[in-house]
Amino acid sequence: MQSNLETLVTVFGGSGFLGRSVVRALCKRDYRVRVAVRRPELAGFLQPLGRVGQVHTVQANLRYPASVEAALRDSHIVINLVGILAESGGQTFDAVQAKGAETVAKAAAAAGARMVHVSAIGADEQSASAYARAKAAGEKAVLAAVPSATIVRPSVIFGPEDQFTNRFAALARMSPVLPLIGETTRMQPVYVGDVATAIADAVDGKARAGATYELGGPEVLTMREIVQTILTITCRDRMLVPVPFGLARFQAAFLQFAPGAFKLTPDQVTLLEKDNVVSDAAKAAGLTLEGLGISGDSLEAIAPQYLWRFRAAGQFQRNGA
Repeated sequence: MQSNLETLVTVFGGSGFLGRSVVRALCKRDYRVRVAVRRPELAGFLQPLGRVGQVHTVQANLRYPASVEAALRDSHIVINLVGILAESGGQTFDAVQAKGAETVAKAAAAAGARMVHVSAIGADEQSASAYARAKAAGEKAVLAAVPSATIVRPSVIFGPEDQFTNRFAALARMSPVLPLIGETTRMQPVYVGDVATAIADAVDGKARAGATYELGGPEVLTMREIVQTILTITCRDRMLVPVPFGLARFQAAFLQFAPGAFKLTPDQVTLLEKDNVVSDAAKAAGLTLEGLGISGDSLEAIAPQYLWRFRAAGQFQRNGA
């Protein structure tokens, strides 16, 4: 039987938020991991996740097929994690999440490698969101090139380096009032470690070939409930002010150029108009975390482990203290 040590897994986008958790999960299972990123010199922090020589970084850019083909050489399994939350210059949704995914899939097919592709719940060719349309186009292109590929669609992912819970916690530290866009929109926050485990399981061959898995956490929460949970964890008492979508889109026209936690794009507002939860069809087919035998961790259980740094009095502060 082939040992995992003999299996080379190439991870595109392995230095990102989800990527570092995926690399860690693969290293624990003794795979050889090649991380393909645009700036390998900035990915040195991945080395300690494995043993000496287990993790190797190479340069690749999804917009340049030759670099993708070179990064894939001799790979047995390919994971594509590359995605962007906002467009910038040549890094457009179409270039990265549609054409980029197609480039990786075609290279994987040529190399005879299995593939796991990470998309997102809400991927839809008919969506009003350019992000969601590009994700759907990417899925379609991947399955056209590699019909046996496993597609993974997470809901909103949370964890120590996320741009979701940390963003709201940072805003709450700066402002006594928090604008609430999509107050009643439902989400199913999923822990980054659980998504990484699901991807590693797919690499192990535990997921169905050609199937699309929808990954959500154990709770379905409204945007208001999520923000309130973050405020409770960070011991902040803030006024939550619902913002109508029309007004939010107007504000986003200007805030898309803002820095850090203040950045908001019109496309992100569009995404917030629709629920982001696991479908009944995926549940019925067993194409979920639970279907893979993974019991997901809740936001309330995990977030205090890293959001404590946003408390005014530090780690040991408690509400009411």
